[in-house]
This record gives sequence, structure tokens and C-alpha cells, in this order.
Amino acid sequence: MNLTYEEAYKKLEVILEKLESKNTSLDQSLSLYEEGISLYKHCNRLLGDAQLKISKFNQVGIEEDFNIMEE
Repeated sequence: MNLTYEEAYKKLEVILEKLESKNTSLDQSLSLYEEGISLYKHCNRLLGDAQLKISKFNQVGIEEDFNIMEE
């Protein structure tokens, strides 16, 4: 999946609206649910990657701060 977090989240919102609609058939609902789960996993993966990058950045920043203080 090649969507940004914002794009995937927006699609999830649209899917949720459709699922809440009383005009959606069972087959459509199942298809939308499957797509929604895929988008949800994609969003979680992107958030996890961002959290890992921030964590690594903070660790490097802290180490650099300590090195500056020692000099």
C-alpha cells in the first residue's frame, strides 16, 4: 500500500460512513470491512515506524547532549 497516513485515515473515515449507512448491502459491508482492516493495519504500521524513528532520534539526541556536556 502506497498511501500516506493522512490518505489512509481519510479512506477509513469514508469506509466508516458507508458501513454506518443503512443502504450498504451485506456483501458491500464485508468488502468495506476487509478494506478497512487493511487500511487500519497500514496506519498502525506507519505510526509504529514514526514512533521508532522518533525514539531513535531521541536516543541519538540524548547521547549527543551528554557528549557536549562532557567536553
